[in-house]
Amino acid sequence: MQCPSCRHPDTKVIDSRGAHDGAAIRRRRACPECGYRFTTFERIEGAALTVVKSNGRSEPFDRAKIVAGVLAACKGRPVDQAAIEGLAEDVEDVVRLDGAETTSSRIGLVVLEHLRRLDEVAYVRFASVYKGFADAADFQREVALLDKLTAPS
Repeated sequence: MQCPSCRHPDTKVIDSRGAHDGAAIRRRRACPECGYRFTTFERIEGAALTVVKSNGRSEPFDRAKIVAGVLAACKGRPVDQAAIEGLAEDVEDVVRLDGAETTSSRIGLVVLEHLRRLDEVAYVRFASVYKGFADAADFQREVALLDKLTAPS
């Protein structure tokens, strides 16, 4: 690995340990030329995940789009950024189990399922966009469905 300080072509690993619950390796490195120390992370590169949109077009999966949509739904709600990032990661994990290709509608359903457990108001907001609510009756129907799903049995 090249030194980011002096661009020496080879650096020495001085310490390695697991990071991010075993999903990465953290390496402390030192440059033998200038003595600069820095940290690198090594992660497994997952297989590419392709999303097939409703119009038939395919594009690479982008977790940032999930985060942006959930952030919009959670605006003004007591939901922290870490919970939103965790939700997006969980959604990606679930859809990756489907294989190398998934649909945008499958992603939306998984987001709704996870969002329902995180914040019910955000769930209804996200559902209104995802399901294309046209009037107040659509909101009432969704809230009734939510009540039914969350009612103790």
